[in-house]
Amino acid sequence: MQTAEASITQRLTSEEILNDYRIAWESRQASLTGRKEVFMGKAKFGIFGDGKEVAQLAMAKFFRNGDFRSGYYRDQTFMFAIGELTLQQYFAQLYAHTDIEAEPSTAGRAMNGHFGTRSLNEDGQWKNLMKQKNSSSDISPTAAQMPRLLGLAYASKLYRQNPALQGMSNFSVNGNEVAFGTIGNASTSEGMFFEAINAGGVLQVPMLVSVWDDAYGISVPAEYQTTKGSISEILAGFQRNAEGEQGYELFKVKGWDYAALCETYEAAVRVCREQHVPVLVHVEELTQPQGHSTSGSHERYKSKERLEWEAEYDCLKKMREWILESEIATVEQLEQLEAAAKDAVKVARSNAWSAFADDIKVDHEEALRLLDGLAEASEHITEIATITEELRKTLNPIRSDAVRAVRKALRYVRDENNPAKRELVGWLEQTLGENSDRYNSYLYSQSEEAALLVEEVKPEFDENSPVVDGREVLQACFDAILSRDPRVFAIGEDVGFIGDVNQAFAGLQEKYGELRVTDTGIRECTIIGQGIGAALRGLRPITEIQYLDYLLYAIQILSDDVAPLQYRTKGGQKAPLIVRTRGHRLEGIWHSGSPIGMILHSIRGMHVLVPRNMTQAAGFYNTLLKTDEPALVIECLNGYRLKERIPNNIGEFTVPLGKPEVLKEGTDITIVTYGSMCRIVMEAARQLEEFGISAEVVDVQTLLPFDVDHMIADSIRKTSRVLFADEDVPGGASAYMMQQVVDEQGAWRWLDSKPQCLSAQAHRPPYGSDGDYFSKPNTEDVFETVYEILHEADPKAFPSIY
Repeated sequence: MQTAEASITQRLTSEEILNDYRIAWESRQASLTGRKEVFMGKAKFGIFGDGKEVAQLAMAKFFRNGDFRSGYYRDQTFMFAIGELTLQQYFAQLYAHTDIEAEPSTAGRAMNGHFGTRSLNEDGQWKNLMKQKNSSSDISPTAAQMPRLLGLAYASKLYRQNPALQGMSNFSVNGNEVAFGTIGNASTSEGMFFEAINAGGVLQVPMLVSVWDDAYGISVPAEYQTTKGSISEILAGFQRNAEGEQGYELFKVKGWDYAALCETYEAAVRVCREQHVPVLVHVEELTQPQGHSTSGSHERYKSKERLEWEAEYDCLKKMREWILESEIATVEQLEQLEAAAKDAVKVARSNAWSAFADDIKVDHEEALRLLDGLAEASEHITEIATITEELRKTLNPIRSDAVRAVRKALRYVRDENNPAKRELVGWLEQTLGENSDRYNSYLYSQSEEAALLVEEVKPEFDENSPVVDGREVLQACFDAILSRDPRVFAIGEDVGFIGDVNQAFAGLQEKYGELRVTDTGIRECTIIGQGIGAALRGLRPITEIQYLDYLLYAIQILSDDVAPLQYRTKGGQKAPLIVRTRGHRLEGIWHSGSPIGMILHSIRGMHVLVPRNMTQAAGFYNTLLKTDEPALVIECLNGYRLKERIPNNIGEFTVPLGKPEVLKEGTDITIVTYGSMCRIVMEAARQLEEFGISAEVVDVQTLLPFDVDHMIADSIRKTSRVLFADEDVPGGASAYMMQQVVDEQGAWRWLDSKPQCLSAQAHRPPYGSDGDYFSKPNTEDVFETVYEILHEADPKAFPSIY
């Protein structure tokens, strides 16, 4: 292990050291007070950073404008120290205040301890990230901050080594920015941690990982968590050597030793920033005075000896002793500072609660006034007065209390019509709209770069447009994209040297270099994380998951991090990541799955695009690069060698999102499908024509968003019958499409026959062409399902086949 020279504490003034101590004391008092607020019922849950204060102070000293943090929910002291969190904002988050000004990290959408800075202006455009200290938006899943951390650091490498990016001064200054990651010792047991650590060493990026080691993971001690009980010991093989072998710089330091912590972080950050070498700082002997969270007490699982040790080695106690021993301050001075810190926390808590309660009080009092008026005007005065009195007695009311009371009251006056009722209904409609903004907005972008605002540009063809393999259409598209936009890069397994397993990037690494078209290891989770972090820093990554089935390795990161990013920051951050994969029909259990239902229900906040051929896919890529939203593009695995024509405007044409396309017009039934199923359905429709059945075939093209103009319902109004055909398992995407059309679009009004779904078997297809045929819908299945629907409607015209 390396140690730093003892120099930084000699350069710090007494005022700087005492200011650190004040911040640490305020942070500790905020944790103690926050716990009390939860137990008093004023907050739902509390999780705090007590015991980690001094280490975070030391780390914060070397965090510069432009740097990024990717941490977890115990970094409150760090956020206080870099000036990106105030005490009042801290309590506003605890109370879930929905005002961005009061709680800028999440607008009350994430529980306390989840921090983030605002990278975007109100219009959704980027701020100058070099003029602020940046924190990516925290998420709760353990170790899930690590893949994103890799990407934040990787962006610095690209900004330093790609000359074409040198002009992006709002995002980087020669790649000098360090990505600071923090993680608890128990979370280092997660695979995501090891995957990110390995990838960081391979890539040699300025990633500084701090492990806060308090020897427990909730109730589970380190000996059950980590080989040798020490993450730095088992990572010793990652240490770079003097012979130039690449790797990590590893540091180990006590979490209660202020001087050593400052010295360690000074050395660690210098290596990371200047040399672009990844660093791990193992901060040992930390404590957790209040236990894991407000859900339990650590006295239940820690021994008496451990608790006594924690009291003795509490970092604030040890820092206080060091200050006194170093004669930096007297006992009286520290007592005055501590008393002032307590007072500051009390004032901040009081102000935060008042602001939170006053924000709700307006609606609460207006609801009471309107309910009183309704009672006077109604025949149901007793019932309404009872509801009103219950609302009036509510202690610490929240917004839903008033709304709930009003909705109950309106039941009793359903057959009345008077001004008091109309006024109450108006209040309810307005309040529901305001609360929709507070709690439901920004699932997708609300900026001028929102995907649904991209105008369609049709592909252009002429007699000279070449007919080529589908993969060559994509290759031409990616060539045009890389040529026009230096922010774009593509990474993934086999993407670089051979140009991906289906050759859509063939020759492009040679043309644009390894920084633009790059191979990665087999590590789907951190491929996505690499893209998320880079997208957070203004770049436009295309990250490839080789096969759709392998998306399972990355679905948690997509679901918990990138998909809800705009939502959980209420438009404060964005990561317009493009995830490219391929799926649908081929042979084999693990190369032909179509888990679309799982995808649809787990990554709301991303767009899911399912092009039927490579020309449509190319149009989608052009569209997505005009937006500021993330998306998953699922190309047809069996379409790369089917013949298509390359549009003359290959780099400019766009395919709109949420707009189905009618592939064949018909009058008897509407068949709704997408992707590889389009070819099967079109062949079935051709065969149905021979038997007097006219099928209208609709390719939905995008599943998220889905048919924003309700074109499918219009088709059903014409045909009065519908079949949803898909190769997902029963109840998967076909059921989703049925719900969207029959329920959401109200197409049930026009149906003369039962709407039906045609799906794959409940299992994945076995190997071989027969496995595909007997496991997924085929042309005969489509034909016979449609024929049976028509037979039921008119058995004379369409007698039973069997």
